[in-house]
Amino acid sequence: MSLKERITEDMKAAMRAKDSERLGTIRMITAAIKQREVDERIQLDDTQVLAVLEKMIKQRKESIAQFSSGGREDLVAKENKEIELLQTYMPAQLSEAELDALVADAVAKSGATSIKEMGKAMALLKQSAQGRADMGVVSAKLKAKLGG
Repeated sequence: MSLKERITEDMKAAMRAKDSERLGTIRMITAAIKQREVDERIQLDDTQVLAVLEKMIKQRKESIAQFSSGGREDLVAKENKEIELLQTYMPAQLSEAELDALVADAVAKSGATSIKEMGKAMALLKQSAQGRADMGVVSAKLKAKLGG
């Protein structure tokens, strides 16, 4: 079952269970997926759906920072619940050791030796770590490995 199908089935289950919070968040996910499909005139595969979910999680984290500074704990709690639901569709996150191994492997395969060649290794890492790690953290690890 593809990720889009799983999301659709979960939406139906939330409708049957009359779980309005879960249903609202799942509808938001399907709307974001549909929007991207319409904008780009393509059918999204699982990797592209993961990219949409990652973007949504990132947006929620940014909102939490804003709401926290504004003292809106009710909205912080709502955003946290949405993040929890979004993360149920994400693959298992990589551990530090696995991430370090991926970075070392990407550097070896790409032949990158300096920060100027970071893009080569990052392209490889993007394929293998997409959805399984925060790409900001991956980039920082790669930069440190290349001496930046």
